[in-house]
Amino acid sequence: MSEVPPAGLLDAVRDRLARGGDSFTPQRVAEALRESGRPVGDATVLAVHEALRSDVVGAGILDPLLRMPGVTDVLVNGPESVWLDRGAGLERAEVQFPDDDSVRRLAQRLASAGGRRLDDATPCVDVRLADGTRCHAVLSPVARPGSAISLRVPHRSGWSLEDLAGSSALSGEGLALVRRIVEARLAFLVSGGTGSGKTTLLSAMLEAVDPAHRLVLVEDSSELRPRHPHVVALEARTANVEGAGEIPLRTLVRQALRMRPDRLVVGEVRGAEVADLLAAMNTGHEGGCGTIHANSAEGVPARVEALALPGGLGREAVHSQLASAVDVVIHLGRDRRGARYLREVSVPKREPAGLVTMVTAVSFSSDGSASEGPGVVDLAERLERW
Repeated sequence: MSEVPPAGLLDAVRDRLARGGDSFTPQRVAEALRESGRPVGDATVLAVHEALRSDVVGAGILDPLLRMPGVTDVLVNGPESVWLDRGAGLERAEVQFPDDDSVRRLAQRLASAGGRRLDDATPCVDVRLADGTRCHAVLSPVARPGSAISLRVPHRSGWSLEDLAGSSALSGEGLALVRRIVEARLAFLVSGGTGSGKTTLLSAMLEAVDPAHRLVLVEDSSELRPRHPHVVALEARTANVEGAGEIPLRTLVRQALRMRPDRLVVGEVRGAEVADLLAAMNTGHEGGCGTIHANSAEGVPARVEALALPGGLGREAVHSQLASAVDVVIHLGRDRRGARYLREVSVPKREPAGLVTMVTAVSFSSDGSASEGPGVVDLAERLERW
């Protein structure tokens, strides 16, 4: 656990500096300590200065965690519980906040940096920071045992398909298969649970798209960063404090269709916009794709149905659109150690009753070995068709 000066000492120095309008220099910290009758040894001065600096700059004491190689998530569950994920599941971090007020101040500062408000009247916020980090925060007492902060860290240089293969997220056969899916311009959905690597894989697949193709990305919060020469990104916007100015994802999907996309990409399908995405895939927009939360590839039709029904599509229409729009579902999971990997590739099959079921074409174990399923012939036909 990091050494943090007592909260009372920090508050006393912070109040004195604030009243004097002074900057956070070590010299002024030493003077403020002397004025408050506190010890002024070099170690104390430097510890107080660093603690105050981290309270007003960047992500504070979380900065070292965010800079660690391979970190994808940093989670704060109150002042005494900080966790991080480096690709192999969650692990406890050796850092703590002095109190919940410190967590609260950091959450409010991050929200303000993203142009959002966070206080007792609006205790929840989801915002993208300037470096692409996605920040979600909930203040106590709504959150227990204290204010909670969730930071999703983008890969600084982006992941390529080869990088994912090198990290064992893709086996050699898996790498070859997803490349063929991209090259054949199949319409696909990447499914999986939270933190399974859906956005990472989708971004890597987009990097493999023909450089001559125009990619139009639509996202609720901008996370996709494909290294591709022709990318236009649209980001949804929530309403301001007066309740005006909202631009929902569904509106942006419709706008994207007018922007001559070779590939329409919805970063995360989580609402009624799935109806517009399916419609777009059925009107000649080849290679459309997106990510969707689902426990398994088999559960994707039910998930799509649940999202599309509020958008005005009946059950039969949803399954009809899904059967003709989506060629492949790529499902990701985690092994027992928490490592992400490609679990299966499935194809949709419409049953005589009209409902769509997913049929496994190729499944992968956590060690990368592959086995063919009953849908492999259908998958091969779809790949050859293009």
